[in-house]
Amino acid sequence: MQRALLDEIQETVRRALAEDIGSGDLTAGLISTVTRINACVMTREEAVLCGQMWFDEVFHQIDAAIKVQWRMHDGDLIQAGQTICDLGGPARGILTGERTALNFLQLLSATATRTRQYVEAVRGTQAVILDTRKTLPGLRKTQKYAVVCGGGRNHRLGLYDGILVKENHIAAAGSISAALQAARYSAPKDIDVEIEVESISRLREALRAGADHLLLDNFSLEDLRSAVKETRGRARLEASGGITLANIRAVADCGVDYISVGDITKNLDAIDLSLRFSPGA
Repeated sequence: MQRALLDEIQETVRRALAEDIGSGDLTAGLISTVTRINACVMTREEAVLCGQMWFDEVFHQIDAAIKVQWRMHDGDLIQAGQTICDLGGPARGILTGERTALNFLQLLSATATRTRQYVEAVRGTQAVILDTRKTLPGLRKTQKYAVVCGGGRNHRLGLYDGILVKENHIAAAGSISAALQAARYSAPKDIDVEIEVESISRLREALRAGADHLLLDNFSLEDLRSAVKETRGRARLEASGGITLANIRAVADCGVDYISVGDITKNLDAIDLSLRFSPGA
């Protein structure tokens, strides 16, 4: 596991707990400090599990005496009624961390599950599902981890690790050629440079300028097929804009290399999980 992700998890959990606990958990304070409980987390629906490290970190930060034993792992398909982990330890700590831990697990499992649905929808084609920057503020790396657990692939993490020249950048630069030349001059050699185009004529202009990664923004299916034919493998093609589960297979069948989908990180229904308690140590 990359050190940067571990640091991100610790800080994200720290902020989430501070938001929820504030100056102290008044309700958990009603429970004796010596009371210990056992608990388990169950799912009420089928999903792709994701978020174990965030869940574990919540209880680690609250009370290291709380132990979590996982029956399933990130990326596993879980079924309704299945127990996915067991917990044991001080009752106060488990009660205090319950909601924050479940929030992470429900959100990330929802992201992974939504991603898996899109991945399955294009199975058998060459299209790869990519995420976007349309993530919940402050949870970019967290959700992008979930996308990978769901079988998708990360696009750029932010504005700092990839160049995507959009129509407004082109307008400001004066032309696709000028924008591409500036990008090649300023970008490190290992940074991908992608050009957004909104028509076949723009695609041709970008190809003439030497672009090798094109984002086809809101192309019709007919134009997507024309773009694939026009490009003839000279550039990687990414379809984007208006992609849903209802139309993604048709988009993939046009022969594009990638399909970027904002839906997998921004339009989510949290997975229905329940943390159940039982008395005793």
